[in-house]
Order: sequence, then structure tokens, then C-alpha cells
Amino acid sequence: MNSIITYTKEVPLVKTLLGFALLAVSLYGILRSAVVALVLISLGLNLIATDGSEINLDNKTYRTIKYLFGMKFGSWKPIPKFDYVSVFKTVESQRINGVAATAVVSSNVIVLNLFYQGNKHITFFRTTDKDEAFKVAEHIARCLEIELVDATF
Repeated sequence: MNSIITYTKEVPLVKTLLGFALLAVSLYGILRSAVVALVLISLGLNLIATDGSEINLDNKTYRTIKYLFGMKFGSWKPIPKFDYVSVFKTVESQRINGVAATAVVSSNVIVLNLFYQGNKHITFFRTTDKDEAFKVAEHIARCLEIELVDATF
């Protein structure tokens, strides 16, 4: 049985295509300017990478991860004594800066937080699908033997 629970966000197709386009352009940029190429590579990799979280039930550790090309980056930390897992709905805003304009895009998301020591929490998972959120929360609650709190109303 796998004792590591892993969840990662899916990267939107447009973001992935833009990331690979920047990486392709950076190859040309290497010939022109190493600084420009490094900036484009950095931007491209950042667009392609996805965020996630892992809990290792055997070692009682967790980590937030960056997932890129099948590799996971992040340092393991000891799991605190979690009290409960909370599922709640919130609005997530993202600012997009252009050359001449700035736009703010807002979307409804469902967030899973693992609470410990009363008010402290770790955000473990984000999604837009309520069923997926509860499936993940139930799995975490069952594995860690903690209560599941529904705060999506």
C-alpha cells in the first residue's frame, strides 16, 4: 500500500502551451543574449510547473511541492497533530499585468485546509470541483483519523 498521499493542480492547456512557447523562443534567445534566454527559460518553466502537496503517512511528514517534468521539489516537514480537515468555498483572484493594462481575474475555488493547534492551518489542496474536493478530504480524514468539516455553504 502506498503511504504517500499526493495531490497536484492541473495546469491549464493555454498556460502549458505558453510555457513551451517561451522555452522554444529561449533557444533562439541563447544565440542573441544569455540574460534574455535565462529570463524566458525561467518564465516558461514557471508556467509549466504545477503546485501540489504530499503527506507521508509512514514517516508522519508533509511537504508542499512544485511538480515539473515528473520531478517533485519541496522539503519534508513533520506533520503536526491535525485536529480536522476543512473544505470551504472562496474566491481566488489573480492579477494579470500587460504592457498597457492590468486585469484581475476572479474564480470560485474550493480549498482544503488541515487545522492544528486551534487556528493554525496548512492549505493542502485547491480545486473548482466540489465532488473532487470532498473525495480528497474524505481520503485525508480517513487516513489521518480526523474529522471532516464542511464549510462550503
